[in-house]
Amino acid sequence: MPLAMWLANRSAPLMLGLAAGAFLGAALLSEPAMAIFGRLRALLTAPIAMVVAAFLAWSLVSIGWSHNPSMSVRAWGELVLPIVFALAIAASRQWRRSPALLRSLAVALIVASGLLVFELASGLSQRSALGSGKMMSFVFNRPAIVLLLLAVPTVHALWSRPAGWFDRALAALLAVIVVVFVFRSDSEAAKLGTLVLVLCWIFAAVAPRVALMATALAFVLTFAIAPVLGPTAERLVPSFVLNRLDVMSAQARIDIWDSFGEVARARPVAGAGFGTSATMHLHPVAPQVSVEHRTLLEVGHPHDMPLQVWAETGAVGAGLLTLAGLLLFAWLRRLPAAELAPRLALFAAAFSIATVGHGAWQGWWIAGLGAATILFHTDAASRQGDSHG
Repeated sequence: MPLAMWLANRSAPLMLGLAAGAFLGAALLSEPAMAIFGRLRALLTAPIAMVVAAFLAWSLVSIGWSHNPSMSVRAWGELVLPIVFALAIAASRQWRRSPALLRSLAVALIVASGLLVFELASGLSQRSALGSGKMMSFVFNRPAIVLLLLAVPTVHALWSRPAGWFDRALAALLAVIVVVFVFRSDSEAAKLGTLVLVLCWIFAAVAPRVALMATALAFVLTFAIAPVLGPTAERLVPSFVLNRLDVMSAQARIDIWDSFGEVARARPVAGAGFGTSATMHLHPVAPQVSVEHRTLLEVGHPHDMPLQVWAETGAVGAGLLTLAGLLLFAWLRRLPAAELAPRLALFAAAFSIATVGHGAWQGWWIAGLGAATILFHTDAASRQGDSHG
């Protein structure tokens, strides 16, 4: 996946799907299919899975009031397919965090990051020489985010190995080069995620329960204020701060949040329909948005995942995903501090990226999250009957 994302920045779902096929094939060669279905049933009956399934079902129902059902169905499939692939890998129970595999993954991440840094430093001249046409450096924003997601469990696994100085050195090198690539990229969302990741990891290692409660509170509040995020940001963020953050297009983000926030407030319960953000300016709800904010409904998505959930699926969808997040925090609370810290840090980083970055349902993003989740899996947790979370 790391090298594929270097070559093609939307390829994560394809790679996760190929991996799922390989893992399922290995499982079917080693045990009856009913054993795999039994594990899949156990995963799907976990509380988190049932709530997420309810959200997916509600999203599918909401397509009934979409202005473009075929587009919404495609968006729903783009969300669901990577989830199915990740579940298939989990149910196969063929994934093992062996030293050789972790080292190979670390090398792949290092090579991919190094190649991307080199391309950015050279002005993408290599791709131009290969006839790729004119490309902009922002196309590497997706690899920056996915490589960051994959690096966290890989660094944690290598660093945690007992008496492994080589693995710790490899983990340190991996962490450094991925961070260098992230801050060399144009992805301000990935940079924000990296800062949140480091701070939360340190905080959770020192005071795990306090960090967990603080993250949960921030998560719930972010979902709760999403429909009024634009006006709230305009009121609370000083103008001189917005001017300093011009590189992140902070004012543009606030204007977009204003536009989609009006959609969320116009359809507060059921939303405008799943996957409608891409062409929200054509939706029947658009005339209910004030004239000065209507134009920015054409940008494709709100650049804020909680707000997109509110705008498309209303309070029902937002409530279900908030509940799923709280169940995840309850699951994390059972872990020792050494295992809680990297998982909580990755969640905080991913959620911070989602609140300022890309569309919520893009397949490369969901596949990256699914792969990172699988990389955190341990055989011990599987034997004890714990879900992946």
